Amino acid sequence: PVHNSEVYVLSQTPFPNHLHRGGRPSPPSPITPAEDDFCCSPIDKLPLHNFVEPAIAACEEQLAVESRLSGAVHLLNTASTALSCITDLYSSDRIARDGFHRAVDAIVRRQGDHGRNGKLVIIGVGKSGHIAKKLVATFNSLAIQAVFLHPTEALHGDLGQINSRNDTLMLITFSGKTPELLLLLPHLDKSLPLILLTSHTRPETCEIVRQRPDTILLPAPIHEPETKSFGVSAPTTSTTVALSVGDALAMVASHELHPSVSKVFAKNHPGGAIGAALRGSSVSPSPSISSSTSGTTPSSSRTTSSMSISSQPPSPPSPSPARRSLRDLSIPLHEIPCLETPLHNQPGHDPITPTLTAADLLLAAYASPSGWVRLSHGGGVVSPSRIKRLTPSQLSLSLSDPRLSWLVTPQTEFLSLTADTEVRNAAEWI
Repeated sequence: PVHNSEVYVLSQTPFPNHLHRGGRPSPPSPITPAEDDFCCSPIDKLPLHNFVEPAIAACEEQLAVESRLSGAVHLLNTASTALSCITDLYSSDRIARDGFHRAVDAIVRRQGDHGRNGKLVIIGVGKSGHIAKKLVATFNSLAIQAVFLHPTEALHGDLGQINSRNDTLMLITFSGKTPELLLLLPHLDKSLPLILLTSHTRPETCEIVRQRPDTILLPAPIHEPETKSFGVSAPTTSTTVALSVGDALAMVASHELHPSVSKVFAKNHPGGAIGAALRGSSVSPSPSISSSTSGTTPSSSRTTSSMSISSQPPSPPSPSPARRSLRDLSIPLHEIPCLETPLHNQPGHDPITPTLTAADLLLAAYASPSGWVRLSHGGGVVSPSRIKRLTPSQLSLSLSDPRLSWLVTPQTEFLSLTADTEVRNAAEWI
């Protein structure tokens, strides 16, 4: 090898001759050292035995773990995004909000005695069928009567499960055009309310709604196709969203039907860890309170109890929720503000029929301390729970409009009960 450095300068003119006329010559190049002197420290030979391989297997295992967790986090994040989008939809979209309101109303109005003991029939096939079965279990646990109906079995005799007068129908289909449901649709009674839980957000894009224009659309869309999210069209994000919307429907309807949803659920779910937890929370006494209860007498059907607190004088016990009387819950009729009906007379004409709108009712309820409103014309009353179900599009409607027939409770539907009647006994009697 060459160990000296040389610089060659190329020029069109020759070097000046003053170097040959006494100029200082360039220093000589250094002598190349001998090989033995140059290699001061010998290089160790590479071992051919006992070779330590790099930890490639450990790296691959760690990469596999990270890949698994990355896939799981991606799916969970996609589901979270979908739920966030569906929350925004029901917070702002008029069609979605109106559909949810109408769906709750259709379920609530046909439950119990006033609905002539109607039930909710949920229909679906495939993954939608599994969602339907889960929602049936949720509705029943919240004391809303519901049954599952397979569309194919319905065409082979199970249509007999549907009460053609009192039931509410609910179809679940992501595509909105499931063949089994389209075959069943002509055989469903058109007089029954029909709720459709689907990915469509507009009625004009859904085949089932085109065939049944009076269908109540309950949108459950996803923000992106599952093929784009996961590379496969397996129902994942869509099932999560559908279950969430269905659960929301069940919870809201149950709160409107029952004064205490937690007690209803505890009664219907005595088993398992949930039942044990509910029993424990209901029977565990306070450490500073001792109580004794005597038996119930058949003649009076009343329970007497005594309660004392250590080191303190006894105080009157507060009635348990099950033994409270109607007096504890009810609002005296004379304390409910009355919405007066303005009468406008024209000379030479009969009095004009008074017109009150839902907006007038909403203003009166806002000013009412209890939220209840009484109507001077007809004597009906309106509860806060029904006022909350009003949609913005209904505020301009007259209270006599048939579309608001559910809003006012007329005097003909009043029940006469003594104020001292226990709530439990009143519920059983009703």
